[in-house]
Amino acid sequence: MNIKNRIEVFIKLGEFLKELSTGNNSSHISFVFEQYFNSVNNIIKNSEKHNPWFIEKNVRFALNSIAESLEKDNIIKWINPYREKIEKRVNCVNVGVVMAGNIPVVGFHDFLCVLMSGNRFIGKLSSDDSELLPAISKVLIEIEPDFKDKIHFTEDKLQNFDAVIATGSDNTSRYFEYYFGKYPNIIRKNRNGVAILTGDETKDDLEKLGSDIFMHFGLGCRNVSKLFVPEDYSFDQFFEGMEKFNCALNHSKYINNYDYYKSIYLINKEKHLDNGFLLLREDDSFSSPISVIFYEKYKNEKQLSDRLNSNKAKIQCILAKDNKIPEAIPFGSSQSPQLWDYADGIDTMDFLLKV
Repeated sequence: MNIKNRIEVFIKLGEFLKELSTGNNSSHISFVFEQYFNSVNNIIKNSEKHNPWFIEKNVRFALNSIAESLEKDNIIKWINPYREKIEKRVNCVNVGVVMAGNIPVVGFHDFLCVLMSGNRFIGKLSSDDSELLPAISKVLIEIEPDFKDKIHFTEDKLQNFDAVIATGSDNTSRYFEYYFGKYPNIIRKNRNGVAILTGDETKDDLEKLGSDIFMHFGLGCRNVSKLFVPEDYSFDQFFEGMEKFNCALNHSKYINNYDYYKSIYLINKEKHLDNGFLLLREDDSFSSPISVIFYEKYKNEKQLSDRLNSNKAKIQCILAKDNKIPEAIPFGSSQSPQLWDYADGIDTMDFLLKV
């Protein structure tokens, strides 16, 4: 199977995921997809029973983001810089991928990279997200049977691999480094999204930022968990923008976190702001608990730039309205990364083509 074939297969998979993201089996869906639509759709509908954080709306959002990334123009733009190396590649190695389970189908990009680079994928599934990607892979194999021998999933110990991609926390990364350090590897640690506010944001801007905070209940590495604000910043307008997301109150696990941290702050008399479903606390840390956003004040652009540059290893993405911020992306886009937006800034395809 050459790279042209692989591209065509993933474009078709993107069309299937687009249908799933709406939950509607449209009349033009192909027979190949129709065979699998109901079974995968049922997994989505029941995802919250398996993992209470995976509510149906959020799962479909995640699939839609993947579907949009798999549109033809996006795949071509992404793959072209590697195309010559892929076409010349003769060896095929086994790549073990230890998958996180913090948000739905979070390991899809690694899955895509391994297969597009011409390697074999061995995925160690998280118990929190063990059903959807294997189901999607069956659709991929139906479209292109040659992928059957290239895809293997396990919930047991990884075996028979030549290289490893492992995603986890700062704690699990030490475990990964101990066990996988002698193999070519990418080992990812804790990172978070940060947002830069100036006080000039509109309500619409802040509502878009709200989606970066609340989508997947803040569990993703690209979710905003830290705000940088001017010294004289008033949070009144910020809280107005967040009001759209008060539906978080309806989720028992989220509200349990909110109640817990609110109680802790009150008992310990720690200064914080509270709008009834989101807590704001001034803190130098970058990773905040669920239902809490940390904030930090900055004096000027230079101080802010220095702070961001010295903490690159803790930041997954930066969101801002002001395009003066290097590498910043617009509010509302954190959970819809492009194929070339590599986690931790490590080029996965380049790594895989050098193994």
